[in-house]
Amino acid sequence: MEPLPIALPTAAAPVRRPSLPFMAAIVPIGAGVVLWLVTGSLFALCFAALGPLMLVASLWDSARSRRRERRRSDAEAAGAWSAAEEELLRRQRREREARWLREPDAASCLMQTPLRGADPPDATTRIVVGRGAVSSGIDCGGGDDPRSREFRVRCATLQDAPIALPLGRGVCVRGPEALAAAAARAMVAQLCMRFSAAQLSLVGEGLERWGLDTLPHAMRAGRGSLRVGVASVAGTRIDADSVIWLVSAGAEVPDGVTTVIDVIEPGSATLRTPRGIAEIGVECLSLGQAQAIARECVDKGTDADMLPASVALHELEQSRGSLGLPVRIGRTAHDDLLVDIVEDGPHALVTGTTGTGKSELLVSWVTAIAAANGPDRVTFVLADFKGGTAFEPLRDMRQVAAVITDLDEEGARRGVSSLTAEIRHREAVLAAAGARDVRGVTMPRLIIVVDEFAALLQEHPDLGAVFTDVAARGRALGMHLILGTQRAAGVVREALAANCPLRISLRVGDAADSRLVIGTSDAAELPGGAASRGIALVRRPEDHEPVPMRVALTAASDIRRICMRWAAGERPRSPWLPALPEHLPLPDLEQDSKSIPADTIVLGRADDPGRQAQPLELLTTPVERGLAILGAPGSGRTAALRAIAVQRAGNRWVPRDPEQAWDLLAAWTSGTERTPPLVLCDDLDALVAGFPSEHASQFLQRWEQLLRGGAGTTFVISAARAAGPVGRLLDALPRRALLRMPSRVEHLAAGGEPSAFLRDRAPGRASVDGREVQLAWVDEDEVVVADEQSGPEWNPRTDLTAVVSSGAPAVVEVLRAAHPDCEVLVAGSDRLRPSAPCVLVADAETWQRSWSVWQHVRAEGEILIRAEQPADLRQLAGVRELPPFARPHAGRAWSVLGAGSPRRVIVPALVPR
Repeated sequence: MEPLPIALPTAAAPVRRPSLPFMAAIVPIGAGVVLWLVTGSLFALCFAALGPLMLVASLWDSARSRRRERRRSDAEAAGAWSAAEEELLRRQRREREARWLREPDAASCLMQTPLRGADPPDATTRIVVGRGAVSSGIDCGGGDDPRSREFRVRCATLQDAPIALPLGRGVCVRGPEALAAAAARAMVAQLCMRFSAAQLSLVGEGLERWGLDTLPHAMRAGRGSLRVGVASVAGTRIDADSVIWLVSAGAEVPDGVTTVIDVIEPGSATLRTPRGIAEIGVECLSLGQAQAIARECVDKGTDADMLPASVALHELEQSRGSLGLPVRIGRTAHDDLLVDIVEDGPHALVTGTTGTGKSELLVSWVTAIAAANGPDRVTFVLADFKGGTAFEPLRDMRQVAAVITDLDEEGARRGVSSLTAEIRHREAVLAAAGARDVRGVTMPRLIIVVDEFAALLQEHPDLGAVFTDVAARGRALGMHLILGTQRAAGVVREALAANCPLRISLRVGDAADSRLVIGTSDAAELPGGAASRGIALVRRPEDHEPVPMRVALTAASDIRRICMRWAAGERPRSPWLPALPEHLPLPDLEQDSKSIPADTIVLGRADDPGRQAQPLELLTTPVERGLAILGAPGSGRTAALRAIAVQRAGNRWVPRDPEQAWDLLAAWTSGTERTPPLVLCDDLDALVAGFPSEHASQFLQRWEQLLRGGAGTTFVISAARAAGPVGRLLDALPRRALLRMPSRVEHLAAGGEPSAFLRDRAPGRASVDGREVQLAWVDEDEVVVADEQSGPEWNPRTDLTAVVSSGAPAVVEVLRAAHPDCEVLVAGSDRLRPSAPCVLVADAETWQRSWSVWQHVRAEGEILIRAEQPADLRQLAGVRELPPFARPHAGRAWSVLGAGSPRRVIVPALVPR
């Protein structure tokens, strides 16, 4: 909040002289004269003398009042000015202190250690070049007299304040060598105390000459984010971002430098900038003082300031440990850093904000372990849940069993099952060998490396309990966790953190996170920027304080060298199986299916993470009764049937045409045709929907008859829904493959588990017997379903045929053209004995009126009733049984000879063109 302006007192207005009370003086005089005239007494004239006396008394009293008011006004003005002066001094002192705290010189830095921010210095960083008068932000208001104007001038100027300028390309200090060097030492010391060696470095060939070579910033020459050089004009060209030049008095200023300090005598100099020339007090340091400051910087500095600028992994020698997995993953200020996930662990926690090098640390750690240990000693499961590709280059290593980049809900469930199964597997191995821990068996250690562990827990909290279980039992089982996260507070549970004694923290944003991981706030105090990327603080169980190190970086050549070294080794079994492919051609399963019996069909590949296996899903014909495949359109129902059909010769598809399907089931249920060993029916619900209600009911009854009594036959039926009569029919099949359903309600109605519903389930992915199965796929060209004849074509078989059809004249015309050897007449004509085969055509009402003719045809000829008029079959022909299904408006008709059953025929002449 901005302070209010200093209120200045206004000049006192002069006290006005009051007017003389002439009327008050005249009235007593007039009254006295009147009394004298009336009474004639001289004493009355004495009363007239009161007027002048009152006038004199009034003048004396007003003068006394004016003097008193003037003294009071002067006292108030003096008090107000005293308060204003005190307030000005107080504000100037406070502003001066704030400026020296914000922009300290070397002396101020020694008295109070400056705070080091996370932002590194650059060309805009301000450097204090001396002390002097600067513009002040103090404001005042009121008053317009000379004293007020002089006060305003003093408010606008702050004496003895730091003179700070942007560092820019540099500063030129000009003067006698000893004085110029002393002033330059003060500026360099100021910068070195304000910024760490990781943020700023000193370069130059003559640093020892000026006593600056022992500063940590000079010992890390060229490694800071900002390179500040110290040189004389006569020296060689210096590679630096900014240079403090030392030149003799009167010498030319180097090009590009716009700040020049001409040192006149110790503590006094002239500052020249593009804005003007000013007299300043310049700070100077002797050679001994500079060396003392350098020693103090070394004592106060951390090992992080002395870390190397970069370390390559191939520079660190890796050796195989006899028991654990010791590796060198970085370099401290004095030596290589050795960590052992087995002896220092068994688990590790790695924290660091985005951009600090956490992923590079994890990659280097994995690479270092793999460099010295083959797949017989260690295997890795690498998981990156931030969607990155940090672990992708490590996928080709023999030691890497799985690389996981993203997990959906199903993948999380698989992960829970896989890790639980791995725990059971390792426990079984130890129990069978009678060993207490993994050192007693020949089983490789499993290291699970997770980047962005917080994202994993947020997306899939169920996995958190499994990781806690692994952390609790991992030491004996040889299972180790390396968990990377941006922050640990509120993410890593206490039970899990307690089993992670090996802690590594890169820079974090919150001191609480740093204290939680490494016990101190040092990780939150690491500087930001590119220079601090890869600086980590390591705390092993034996460390009393965190150890700073520079993380080693892994190159592609390091990974290639490791892959070549262990190329002959067998890739280890993966405790975390890869997800099933979304497309599984049947030929891809031929290698695994060579050992199965000839009468067994491969449906696809199942996923059984609880047993860490992905076996083939099989269907044994004709032993198994059948399989129902349910799924929405486009979910892979037909493709699954094709894959089944191509594996079994002698199979039979139920035609999609309702007439052909009706005839085929009628032949199977009546026994006129033997049921094959494998029957395939696609879209049964759509097929049933194509029948009228009576035919649909009869069709389903025949299906039920087949399913209940068709021994020696395996039925595979697909449908889009499991509701209604079709659903009851599918319930008769012992096995069910549930593909993607249109909605959760349909999924539950089909018998699926609520948690197994996935709206974006891949085509061919089904749930079979509680397991996820990717069904096999074959090309459409590999399976050809032959079309069958829906019925015989009709030709007159008797001398007399009665046709029941509406629109008799038109039907007569088309039949005459199609059968020129027959007489085609409209029923009801007088001619009853034709000379050639005769076809009589009429509608039902006309035939009822010509009942005698109808009965004659029934007795001696053939009756033909169009499929569009099924009711006439019962009323005119007296047929009570359900006729074969015939599609209306497709040239279909039912033919009845005598007392025989109706049969479906095709009348080509009546087929719509």
